[in-house]
Amino acid sequence: MIPAELLRQARVETVAQSLREDIGDGDITAMLIPADKPAQGRVITRENARLAGKAWVEEVFHQIDPRVTLHWQFRDGDDVPANEVIFRMAGPARSLLTAERAALNWLQTLSGVATTCAGYARQVAHTPARLLDTRKTLPGLRLAQKYAVTCGGCDNHRLGLWDAFLIKENHIAACGSIANAVAEAHRIAPGKPVEVETESLEELGQALEAGADIIMLDEFSLADMTEAVRRNAGQARLEASGGINAQTLVPVAETGVDYISIGALTKDVRAIDLSMRLE
Repeated sequence: MIPAELLRQARVETVAQSLREDIGDGDITAMLIPADKPAQGRVITRENARLAGKAWVEEVFHQIDPRVTLHWQFRDGDDVPANEVIFRMAGPARSLLTAERAALNWLQTLSGVATTCAGYARQVAHTPARLLDTRKTLPGLRLAQKYAVTCGGCDNHRLGLWDAFLIKENHIAACGSIANAVAEAHRIAPGKPVEVETESLEELGQALEAGADIIMLDEFSLADMTEAVRRNAGQARLEASGGINAQTLVPVAETGVDYISIGALTKDVRAIDLSMRLE
């Protein structure tokens, strides 16, 4: 769960940056329109989508012109059919047009993440497995994308390098062993989740003995994943990882692992096709 205040701060800052790069020292084309001319408009999706990004859109219009009003037909997490109106707007025409591209960029990108996640989540709905994102996010958009992941019915892995341990091969080598690395993690930050990446059933056994909270099964075969679930017997939570995609997802989920982490949830985002029209 992303702390609400942390998410709010990130939203304000990243929206401001998106407006600076788009508007610069002024929208010269919008100046063709009289400053006092009012307008109304609507935003439509041209394809089926899982919605995410409402607060980012609202922040764009708020920073451009607080006089703009938005009327939403859907909420984040809703499935929106193609050609439906997502929201309507009213306010000064200049403000609506100046905000258009930034607002749609946020909505199309975050809805793209949510839509991808919803598709993956539907595939494994018949299993207990939960799908996790990774740190493979667009630079500067980490928290926004991770929020969108939750709108798509998937879950967040750690937010960054600060909120949980993920002990990988190089950490283990530098510490001398899995046991040493886990013990040091518990000493440095008691209570922080400790996850260990393993590459074999032998390393799984070492991680279990060391008391890891979560054990990543990195590129295990399906047979080894199934055996790992049997050996684990509920001692730790197991996370499958490594090259998992839409084609390989279901068999992995059916091995009985608790989590499956998939970088494609955020790094391969395809924006949703949206359109804004003034009325």
